[in-house]
Amino acid sequence: MDRLLSMRVFERVVNEGGFAAAARALDMSPPVVTRLVADLEEHLGTRLLQRSTRRLSLTDAGQQYLSRVRNILQDIDEADAVAHSQTTELAGLLRLHAPPVLASYVIAPLLAEFRKRHPKILIDLEVASLHEPPIEDFDITLLGTDDSFDGDVVARKVIESEGILVASPTYLQRRGRPQRPEDLVQHDCLAHKMPNTRPRLWRMWCPENPTQPLEIEMQPVLLANHTDSLLRATLDGTGITSVAMDIVAPYLNRGELVRVLAPWITGRLVMYAALPSRKFIPQRTRVFLDFLVEETQKQNARAMAACTAC
Repeated sequence: MDRLLSMRVFERVVNEGGFAAAARALDMSPPVVTRLVADLEEHLGTRLLQRSTRRLSLTDAGQQYLSRVRNILQDIDEADAVAHSQTTELAGLLRLHAPPVLASYVIAPLLAEFRKRHPKILIDLEVASLHEPPIEDFDITLLGTDDSFDGDVVARKVIESEGILVASPTYLQRRGRPQRPEDLVQHDCLAHKMPNTRPRLWRMWCPENPTQPLEIEMQPVLLANHTDSLLRATLDGTGITSVAMDIVAPYLNRGELVRVLAPWITGRLVMYAALPSRKFIPQRTRVFLDFLVEETQKQNARAMAACTAC
């Protein structure tokens, strides 16, 4: 027996004043309504309704049971409404997870505008570099990877970018500009240290021949597993580094950094937004995800323009 359904049917029978009227209101057949109330009475071991051909009345047990049932059903309806509002309303807590570079250069610059549009949505941003982030614990988890990513997760591709080589004007004045990839062995290079990779090897592609990568062995003067540190050192004139085009675009626009060896790239990078499930995605999650895609695409267009002008 579905006790919750039987309780709702019992309440409706009382409210409508009869089984036939309750059946019409619930879009059920009268025999089903009658059986559900009878099953409820059998389960409780007491009669709830006095039936006659003319009228329907509550027993003493039925009166007491009805008052409790109405409170229970009201609590259930309110709980359903609260849960439903978490999915449909543009309010509540949005839990995000991102590695440091994406938190600093993707999420943080967007928050002021997003909060201006949706002031009732509160942001809880967890920043950590984890090989396997707990996607199920967050509404959105940002993943930065290359274009060969094939993870077994529910994820939406947000944007694609390219890795490019950059240096500061002061470094280029001091050491000169490399004219071809092989010249990098004579320069001070700053490399990102990642698990299971060779930081002393840069694999580069030219758009004119994208299927034939060129591998450059070099001796980095700085190895770091932190993009901000590499970028800061590059801005200060320490050497040449590889960085995502979208991240470095503002520095190119301001002339603080200069792209070298264009149009060569050091890889294609993809950012994904991973979700804990395809079902029951809260509206605040959908809105933020759409906003993220829209704004990062604008940023990518600006980055492309900046690099074209280099």
